[in-house]
Amino acid sequence: MALLVQLRWLAVVGQLLAIAVVSSIPGVRLPLTQLLIVPFLLALVNLATLVLGRNRQGYSYLELLGALMIDVEALSWQLFFTGGITNPFIFLFLVQIVIGAVLLHPRWSWIVALAAAADVTFLTFNFRPLGLPPGSAESLLLMGHLACFLLIAALLVIFVVRMDANHRASDALLAALRQQAAEEHHIIRMGLLASGAAHELGTPMASMSVILGDWARHKAIKADADLADDVTVMQTELQRCKRIVSGILMSAGEIRGENPEVTTLRGFLRDIVADWQARTSAPICLIDEFGPDVQIVSDPALRQVIGNVVDNALEVSPTGIEFSAQRRADALVLDVIDHGPGFSPEMIGGFGRPYMSTKGRDGGGLGLFLVVNVLRKLGGRVDVANLPEGGALVRLTIPLSALVFQGKKAQ
Repeated sequence: MALLVQLRWLAVVGQLLAIAVVSSIPGVRLPLTQLLIVPFLLALVNLATLVLGRNRQGYSYLELLGALMIDVEALSWQLFFTGGITNPFIFLFLVQIVIGAVLLHPRWSWIVALAAAADVTFLTFNFRPLGLPPGSAESLLLMGHLACFLLIAALLVIFVVRMDANHRASDALLAALRQQAAEEHHIIRMGLLASGAAHELGTPMASMSVILGDWARHKAIKADADLADDVTVMQTELQRCKRIVSGILMSAGEIRGENPEVTTLRGFLRDIVADWQARTSAPICLIDEFGPDVQIVSDPALRQVIGNVVDNALEVSPTGIEFSAQRRADALVLDVIDHGPGFSPEMIGGFGRPYMSTKGRDGGGLGLFLVVNVLRKLGGRVDVANLPEGGALVRLTIPLSALVFQGKKAQ
């Protein structure tokens, strides 16, 4: 419809220009009242289309057919008062037929072709002759044929080029949707695998948890400080294994996990930093520029994907990383900056695709793959870049509407 509106504006300008040029030729008299009505009405149709279609996502074939029929009948009206079949611009009907064949379903495009053919047949026997001055009629007709040819050539090039651009954009969008569908299918498969693994691991983990609890209460172990410390570490690591399995399940499935907790955004981020700081000797610098705190639902899946980014940054930056939080408009922006070698061009180009990794191990790249897809489900996005001074930046942009608990500020 946008293309039809643009072509109609061209028709309005072209008709007004043609009327002005022909009217200036001595001895030529045009029925100006009848001819000027058409560009005026076409301009009104365009304005109505722009106003009524402002919030529309698309148009039906019937609406496109109606728009094309307006153009066909407008051309017929103009030609009826300017020589009918003898007017060189009679061939503009071919442009209307081509447009209908490209835009419409074949059954609908035949209606445009039949209507144009009927109008041409009518104009062959019924028209008002265009009075041309004696001696110049032949040269004016030749100039008309030349102008018509140039106009048709220009219109077809404009229309075909724009349609090709539309098709390219549609193909690119379709390819992106297919890629997204393939990734979500991959996530479903991962979720099924993780679910099966969780069920299989649940029993031995539960048994180990019971055994470690019994050991922790045993007199002999309580009497040995080293053994007691070892049991405590084993219990902590077992709980961590449970959280990892739960996080994978949540990341592979729905965003909102089970047993969500209401907390503050600042507390949520500090817990993540404290959790990872306890696992590494490398410093994690938290830069809090968020502003007024808000209450959020602590999402285990989001915690897991943020942890994946932090883990990757610590792995390549043993000297430490920077973890900053900012508020931009209605979004939380988390920046994780490391001092490692940065991303390769291949990694930046294929960031977030499964198994895209520079670590050279089986299953590499799945962590970032989950990061991208979980953020996408939350309505956010992930951006990566190499810093001029060295190192890499991973930016997570998350809409606050996906996190905030009832939109209330923290007390």
